[in-house]
Amino acid sequence: MTSTERSIAAAEAHSAHNYHPLPVVVAYAEGAWMTDVEGRRFLDMLAGYSALNFGHGNRRLINAAKAQLDRVTLTSRAFHHDRFADFCTELAALCGKDMVLPMNTGAEAVETAVKTARKWGYRVKGVPDGQAKIIVAGNNFHGRTTTIISFSTDEEARADYGPYTPGFEIVPYGDLAALEAAVDENTVAVLLEPIQGEAGVLVPPAGYLPGVRRLTAERGVLFIADEIQSGLGRTGRTFACDHEDVVPDIYVLGKALGGGVVPVSAVVASREVLGVFRPGEHGSTFGGNPLACAVALEVVAMLRSGEFQQRATELGDHLHHELGLLVGGGAVEAVRGRGLWAGVDIAPSVGTGRQISERLMERGVLVKDTHGSTIRIAPPLVISKEDLDWGLDQLRGVLSA
Repeated sequence: MTSTERSIAAAEAHSAHNYHPLPVVVAYAEGAWMTDVEGRRFLDMLAGYSALNFGHGNRRLINAAKAQLDRVTLTSRAFHHDRFADFCTELAALCGKDMVLPMNTGAEAVETAVKTARKWGYRVKGVPDGQAKIIVAGNNFHGRTTTIISFSTDEEARADYGPYTPGFEIVPYGDLAALEAAVDENTVAVLLEPIQGEAGVLVPPAGYLPGVRRLTAERGVLFIADEIQSGLGRTGRTFACDHEDVVPDIYVLGKALGGGVVPVSAVVASREVLGVFRPGEHGSTFGGNPLACAVALEVVAMLRSGEFQQRATELGDHLHHELGLLVGGGAVEAVRGRGLWAGVDIAPSVGTGRQISERLMERGVLVKDTHGSTIRIAPPLVISKEDLDWGLDQLRGVLSA
């Protein structure tokens, strides 16, 4: 057996089979490139579902983490630490908000946003106890906790986990009329991804997000934007909502906030919204820990420069131009996305998304499929144009083989 085969066999024997990864075992990574246990190099065109926006082993982030490792890594929230105030202050400023509630994973942040909206609904809006409703969109992906899968339309994620949490209504994504019809006096929030990632990088119709913003403001409903995948530079702006000058009431952030170094997530909102919490009502032992704050502070500083948003814009324009040329040739049915983020629908006659991903892996490019026929392309924002073009050449080669 090869080193790859031995490692995969051991993982299959001793880990739960809740993922179906490509058969590659990564041992080292730098920038946009990963090296496996056999010494083979692969171009990373997925970037940890946007968790690695700044590339593997980014020196600024690694140095920030190393410096903090020698000082203090965890205090719990039982005590203050000297990185917490700066982290909350700087992240709130980046978002144009007042307050931050830090957590660890994206799913934790979404759960926190749900709790925030409900508590705000009861304490501020005056919704009767136990009647709060949150409206979500079909084909959403916000995580896999029991509450979150309760409002999923993906049966693979949802089946066999009931009974499900009530209090959610699902409407079609991009349908403003359906959303308006669903809002009632007990609606406390609308929770949306500005671009639906897991669904295949679905961009809503122009005017949809501004319409959601107007509707929620008029009806006294919170607009929660899940920017866990779409935010922090991925689409060419700091937030995907920025493309239509939309400012939600609540930002839900994660993935790239930890720089691919540590898990960091956060809910960011106004004082009126996050001010509903009192001590003991919500928390996390590791949320806002010193190591996480040190890394996330560096992430915020990097985003303030605008460099990464600009790279995502310029390289993203090039990416979408090149991918657009593939549509209509019989192998690619559609391309969607924004910035350095694309969903590519593969024609069934060419292969499934999984098969195309495997063929690309054989050529040294790593992507991931979703929903059967779609591959997602989301390289680190630090990728060079030359490497991006090489990766696109491999895709063209696979599709024409």
